[in-house]
Amino acid sequence: MKIGVVAASSRFPRDLADRLLAQVAARRDGIEVVVHPDSFLEHGHFAGEDAVRARAVLDFANDPGIDAVWFGRGGYGACRIAETVMAGVTPAARDKIYLGYSDAGSLLAGLYRMGFPHLAHGPMVGDLNREGGTAAIDRALDWLTTGTGSALEAGLDDRPTVAFNITILSALLGTALEPDLSGHVVLLEDVSEPLYRLDRTLFHITSQPSMRRIAGFRLGRVSDIVSNDPDFGQTPEQIMLDWCARSGIPFLGQADIGHDADNKIVPFGRGGVAERPR
Repeated sequence: MKIGVVAASSRFPRDLADRLLAQVAARRDGIEVVVHPDSFLEHGHFAGEDAVRARAVLDFANDPGIDAVWFGRGGYGACRIAETVMAGVTPAARDKIYLGYSDAGSLLAGLYRMGFPHLAHGPMVGDLNREGGTAAIDRALDWLTTGTGSALEAGLDDRPTVAFNITILSALLGTALEPDLSGHVVLLEDVSEPLYRLDRTLFHITSQPSMRRIAGFRLGRVSDIVSNDPDFGQTPEQIMLDWCARSGIPFLGQADIGHDADNKIVPFGRGGVAERPR
């Protein structure tokens, strides 16, 4: 299997690429990983200008020799190139797997809107910088190559499911990237936000008519919460429960996803295990 790693947002450090390639080589299972050379570019916050990052994603997406596109890290910037990517994909792009989370959710959402069948929220190469990151990378590689069920979020069932960062999902609503999530179980997680902002974002999400057609929410980990004064007075789950009650959207419990090395894989679609490309 040949996996293409690309930076759609923030710059991808060369030492991170070296560590990934060393880990892949140590597995001795025939996986080939290539990192797009433009991933190392730097343009302010980003891994190159918008047009450069979009071209890099399309290079791998449209290459029939690449079996999977693995987004290198989060940060910010995928929303700036998502419509360009959506307009530039060819039929070959539908035949591969796409894996990422956090800011990469903008691209996953746009491709899901287009009917791409092999998308998943799960570990990225940047997780090597987290405690336990080596295991997260192995879990992602196992899933990419075999679809192993042990890498999946344990609560998935036969209902269609997606997973997003809360802030990213809120920003997507009402845009050309928003997919139809009617009947879906939507798993949510977030990081580095004060709780008042989480409350405001969930107000926005649960107020959308399109979101009131989902099957329900499950809440993953909300980590590294930014303190504010005065204290907000509610936990993330209490905030979620409140907005679910106000909006009539079912709350379906917790989820094993988050900005950490324990982040499990959630294929987009039905049945927990996305159909594997032939």
